[in-house]
Amino acid sequence: MDRDSYLRRWSSLHGGAHAGGLVRGWLTAVHAVARPLAAAGLAPAAVTLTGLALAVLAAVAAVAGGRGGGAAVAAGALLVAAGLLDSLDGAVAVVSGRTSDRGALLDAVADRVGDAACALVLWGCGAPAWLALTAGGLAQLQEYLRARAQGLGVADVGVVSVAERPVRLAIAAAGAVATAVVAWLDWATLGAGVWAVLGLIGFVQVAGALGRRL
Repeated sequence: MDRDSYLRRWSSLHGGAHAGGLVRGWLTAVHAVARPLAAAGLAPAAVTLTGLALAVLAAVAAVAGGRGGGAAVAAGALLVAAGLLDSLDGAVAVVSGRTSDRGALLDAVADRVGDAACALVLWGCGAPAWLALTAGGLAQLQEYLRARAQGLGVADVGVVSVAERPVRLAIAAAGAVATAVVAWLDWATLGAGVWAVLGLIGFVQVAGALGRRL
């Protein structure tokens, strides 16, 4: 499957969303990586499960290692790798023509576990438990709204919030690594606070969009 066909297929799978600007550039890069993997016969589920395992390992490393040091850097790196695989599994499925409801369900479950892992990483690196729980809970609530709306027949929410999954991954990964680079500042608490604020805004955005559609 060439790039243009992949972009059209991606758009159809995401409610007709337009892939422009940075999104188009990112999808082009993902497509380039996915093509040889699909040609090699790699199962999309294997990519999903590998990304899930890396996210869980990131949480374990952060909780066991605490704030700063090599464990925090490792946790951040593992979250980045998990995020890349999170984008790659869908691309492999599309390019290889192996998209399925089962795969979509597995991906959704892995994403929710991954969000919880991000919150645990920030907690392990020093963020207060209540703040990490608030940030993680808002992420789960936003995605529950989306999933429930799809169950009610809404094919496309029609809004990209300020707290989508790539943002959550970036905040957690950067917050973890920063605690090892600039130890005097509590980056994990700052990251969890930023995530919580963006999560609240994102929840309002998604809820508002769904209210109009329903």
